[in-house]
Amino acid sequence: MPIVSQSSGRDDRAALFPGALLPLFNDAFVESFDLCEEYVARMALAVFESTGLERACQEDATVDQAVARAQLVPAIARVPTHWLLATLANRGWLRTSSNARGETLYRIGEPLPVLDPGDILRLQETVDPRCLPSYQIAALAAEHYPAVLRGQRTAEQALFGAEGLVTWVKYFSNGNPLYAVSNEVGAYAVQLALDADSASILEIGGGLGSGAEALLARLESAPRPVRVSTYRFTEISPLFLKRAQRVLVTRHPACPFNFSQMDIDRPFAAQGIAPGAHSLAYGVNVLHVAHDLAATLAELKNALAPRGQLVLSECVRPFTGRPMHIEFVFNLLASFRDPLLVSGWRPNGGFLTAEQWSAALEANGFADVRIVPDIAAIRDAYPAISVAAIVARRT
Repeated sequence: MPIVSQSSGRDDRAALFPGALLPLFNDAFVESFDLCEEYVARMALAVFESTGLERACQEDATVDQAVARAQLVPAIARVPTHWLLATLANRGWLRTSSNARGETLYRIGEPLPVLDPGDILRLQETVDPRCLPSYQIAALAAEHYPAVLRGQRTAEQALFGAEGLVTWVKYFSNGNPLYAVSNEVGAYAVQLALDADSASILEIGGGLGSGAEALLARLESAPRPVRVSTYRFTEISPLFLKRAQRVLVTRHPACPFNFSQMDIDRPFAAQGIAPGAHSLAYGVNVLHVAHDLAATLAELKNALAPRGQLVLSECVRPFTGRPMHIEFVFNLLASFRDPLLVSGWRPNGGFLTAEQWSAALEANGFADVRIVPDIAAIRDAYPAISVAAIVARRT
């Protein structure tokens, strides 16, 4: 996300981002974002070699052929391999062509570059060391790529075992600007969406609680403070839920929290979520992993009161089919890469475009869909922009 607009050749951030969000996208953030993208590309190059895909692409190979030649497990490896090959091709490190069936062929042309990820890590330390957890997560994923793609270990074991927990705690933190921006954008969108003096909030997939922290801080400091009548905080991981409860109750003792374990892929009512009981449903980087997005949206609609608001802070894909560096980590997870697909608005696992989110919500009982900030207006100038909140009203 270069500071200079690719459309005008100027710094157009002040014209394209809401004033309240502009400080989030300051020079240090932009430079850190770009450095992290470069770091991930270099880690992807290392994984290309460590998984055997380098040998597989000495001759023309489709994704499936590369997976077979490298002796990887197709059901696990196809999506990550596609991302790896496309990312390296976008960098000019692989050549592409097409076969008679129109499938993309990948092949090593010139010798692969020798690039040290550590060089980028050292640069990040000088720009803003608070962003280092994002690098540590990428390094954790890179370490386990060969074993996961060969079916020797599940991604859940590799990424969320004891060794990874501390890394995730630091990553999902408001102290990490590269993640905290999602919490802040989501909190800002909630403030815009609420039109009453009080709110009954249902948060889905609350993780370690950093999204709730940012939201409550904004609501409490707003020119017209919003009173939270109830805050139902849900999370599927008992470990994350316990930690979030401990932190949130300590930092917001007056907030009427209710903490419970919940799976967004199961009926909400069976998990204690009363129909029509909430004026706001909120989630940060969670709904893109719903297995059946239509079913989960139906549950969210049912949990909302009439004209209740849904706010989803998501990593939004700027352009259809374009790889995003954050996918390097999450492509390892089956819940991310293998959802139920729907023609028109759920064409792939993981992240969706602004248009796909709008179509999904409108097809499943929501109206007045807005994207904050307006990625469609920003992405031509800043093609890497991927942080946004989707706001919609229950019909």
